Amino acid sequence: MNGRSIERGYPLLADISGVVPFVMESEIEHANEIIQELLEFIIAKLNPTFTVAQIDGDAVFAYAPQERITRGETLFELLESTYTAYKDQLLQISRVRTCGCNACRNASNLDLKFAVHFGEYIPSEFHKQFDLIGLAPFFIRKREWKAPVKEAKDWRGYALFTQDCLSQLGLHPEDLLSVEIPGGSVRTFGLNLESRYESTLENRRVFITANEALYSFALEFPASPTSLWQWINDPEKRTRWYILKWTAHARLGGRTGSGAVNHCNHGIGDTLETILDWHPFEYYTSEYRIRPFNIRMQQTTKFEAVSNDNTRLHLSIQPADASAGWLTKFMCRLFAMYEKYALTRLQHLMETEKKT
Repeated sequence: MNGRSIERGYPLLADISGVVPFVMESEIEHANEIIQELLEFIIAKLNPTFTVAQIDGDAVFAYAPQERITRGETLFELLESTYTAYKDQLLQISRVRTCGCNACRNASNLDLKFAVHFGEYIPSEFHKQFDLIGLAPFFIRKREWKAPVKEAKDWRGYALFTQDCLSQLGLHPEDLLSVEIPGGSVRTFGLNLESRYESTLENRRVFITANEALYSFALEFPASPTSLWQWINDPEKRTRWYILKWTAHARLGGRTGSGAVNHCNHGIGDTLETILDWHPFEYYTSEYRIRPFNIRMQQTTKFEAVSNDNTRLHLSIQPADASAGWLTKFMCRLFAMYEKYALTRLQHLMETEKKT
């Protein structure tokens, strides 16, 4: 056994729901293939923010040291985006697999739930088996939280957060619901991911392509989409490379998303950024209102994963009004030039930090 020091971080369990009835009602070979495919899919989505510690049958047990999550909302966004991609993957399995067996037909019944804690643990290796030792990972892996959530909420797809986790993140969104766990030693709060996924499907998509844009460009960054997303959407981090100061204003339900507003003071006036469409780690679209000129423009920022450690960022900018005059188009050009200049600063900053 290798002695290691105590660390602090977020132990997480991503647990596929409905596996027992799925296996019982399906051909074992195909059922096993599908479960393995889904586990690999979940791992790919959680990486590199979370490191896989073990595969617990139908679940992925992983952890993230506290320094990996510097912006609290990133954890919520990661779980929501992973869940959305997982549900889309289930539909893809049903479409691509055409053998007609019960396993392929029943795959859409498999859901996904997460549980996340925060606390101390010791990374341990015994007989070449890696594990985390500590009360926080023990609570997550013991899964005593599953039955209370089912009885109280009857959710299939959800994320469960402990109070310790939320306190460390500095967040407590309004749509979290308290879930009582027997014993009461750990307070937990749940988020219904299934209902959020259904709402996402109904939301209007606002996406500006490079062909539609008045100005567009792309830059590559030495970071994963998850890491780059934090640099761009955390107001404090954004101010470091943008030079001008950004602050968070309106947050519907306490979270960043469609309708959220950010503010930038640039001396001769100010800029209000309103989020129109929000798909974490994939893209977001904002409307910028530049005052005192009252000029409005829209920008889509798309994150393309080139590899685990490199992301290509695509920006597409256009006037918010199709009939905009020359002044708005001129301001769009200046805005695009400054965005490119500021993002080049971010490139250098990230490259410097990566070397240190």
